[in-house]
Amino acid sequence: MASSGEVTEPEWIKRVKSEGAVPCLKPDSRDSKTVKVPAGEFLLKPLGFDWVKGPTKLSEILSYPSSRIRKAIDEEFQTEDDAAKPFVWAFNLQLPHKDNYSAVAYFVATEPMLQGSLMDQLKLIANIVKGPWIVRKAVGEQAICVIGRALSCKYVSGESFVEIDVDIGSSMVASAIVHLAFGYITTLTVDLAFLIESQTDAELPEKLLGAVRFSELQTDSAVSMELSSSNSNQRSSWWKSLGNGFSNLLNQDTPNTNYTSSPGNNQKDEDVKRQ
Repeated sequence: MASSGEVTEPEWIKRVKSEGAVPCLKPDSRDSKTVKVPAGEFLLKPLGFDWVKGPTKLSEILSYPSSRIRKAIDEEFQTEDDAAKPFVWAFNLQLPHKDNYSAVAYFVATEPMLQGSLMDQLKLIANIVKGPWIVRKAVGEQAICVIGRALSCKYVSGESFVEIDVDIGSSMVASAIVHLAFGYITTLTVDLAFLIESQTDAELPEKLLGAVRFSELQTDSAVSMELSSSNSNQRSSWWKSLGNGFSNLLNQDTPNTNYTSSPGNNQKDEDVKRQ
């Protein structure tokens, strides 16, 4: 039974979690073979996970009203000025595969993302919790990748969302590891964590934006998506700076620091680090 001080989860979030291609996020369960959120405190709340594929590489998913997360929000919040309308983050990992698979993790915040300039400090940490020795050896104990510098990324913004499309195939090292791991995907349990790399004392300690766990994904369970390009360009834009929003999340009581950086289109394999 929920305690009197516990905040009840909105019904629309419950619906979104129950409709995923992979079963819903279950922060309170570690035994179910589904996508789960590892223990820990995050700056964003888990919303959902999609395991999808398309005729071409899938990008700008939240720009389309027909996408399930976007549709759920549009149906729940009819007006743009609805004060309760949430701000959604999507991390779209585009896998190098002929079937154009994407693993998309969604998170939600009550505050919108402000424009800034720390997008090249977005970090991905991958940990193979369970899997064959050859995959764990290739990935290392933890694979740490500063996405904005190591991989080609596209940052897409909307009125109530930000989506980061990460092209894993843009790095030879990352692509080789994914190709190897994909052969064992039905046996893998993987934790993925997203955070902002701290570069100044004011940004310490580093805090996780969000994290997900997926286990034993089946290739034939990926839902096919075909996104029309008719309205994509009207509903999305390139973000050349994201840092003030990150700084606001990380440092609620400190002034924002402005940084300048270019979009993460550099393909630097040396930035894919292992510990």
